[in-house]
Amino acid sequence: MVELVSGPKEGAGLDAGAERIDRVGVVGCGTMGAGIVELCARAGRDVRVAVSSADSHVRGAARIRASLDRGVAKGRITEADRAAALDRISFTTDLGELADRQLVIESVREDEQAKAEVFATLDKVLVSKDAIIATNTSSLSVARLARATRRPGKVIGIHFFNPVPVLPLVELVGSVLTEPGTRTRAADFVAGVLGKTVISAPDRAGFLVNALLFPYLLSAVRMVDSGLATPEVVDQGMELGCAHPMGPLRLADLIGLDTTVSIAQAMYEETKETLYAPPPLLLRMVECGLLGKKSGRGFYTYA
Repeated sequence: MVELVSGPKEGAGLDAGAERIDRVGVVGCGTMGAGIVELCARAGRDVRVAVSSADSHVRGAARIRASLDRGVAKGRITEADRAAALDRISFTTDLGELADRQLVIESVREDEQAKAEVFATLDKVLVSKDAIIATNTSSLSVARLARATRRPGKVIGIHFFNPVPVLPLVELVGSVLTEPGTRTRAADFVAGVLGKTVISAPDRAGFLVNALLFPYLLSAVRMVDSGLATPEVVDQGMELGCAHPMGPLRLADLIGLDTTVSIAQAMYEETKETLYAPPPLLLRMVECGLLGKKSGRGFYTYA
């Protein structure tokens, strides 16, 4: 059952004795990770970002600054807000430096083994027994990731949407192992502190939103693959005929075609439903490095 979780006031749902979440860790600073870092820092939290290398630090910090600069240019935040947010962010290449965090959100590539390795390490280094380990996965089983730890009751899915600072929805995904108190604290933080609308989604491949979205995206790819229409015509039809703000192929380019394949494959492997199977055209494009907007070329070409 899908449940809409209203936004409580900060601390309203905390269990007796549970710490308020002031110190947040984020593992990974790609597009999604950088957005999560920015969101938490703007909400007044101390954020430590664990990245894999000095180059990842440079690229991640640039993403965060560029997003904050856009916020200033559009009047969403002030220069003082930007400076304060940046002051709350620190970087490390050592997961051990997340030991004092009360909430750590993993946002590495959509690969179950890579995520499980991060979870196993976090389980060893986190000091607080109440610390929550969350994943931003958009398709993988939260329960399987939780089993990589000795604290599966403290593991939960917190699935943000891109762009994180702008889109208002977050899927909260508890597994059969997640403790009720973990759900409550996570919902309180995401809704009460970060100001997002939270829905409780099932721990199944694709959760709720992607389980609905991806058959639509893949159907659009199949239409192009079969020669029935060009990407431009498909997108124009959905934008002008159905009032979608972005057509399915532009959206796939924005998500990343490699990410689209990973999510589709995870859903297909769990359900064996053909509507989730990645079309051959999509697989070939990813093999050739045509990953969408982030690579400069996908169904469209980008400057």
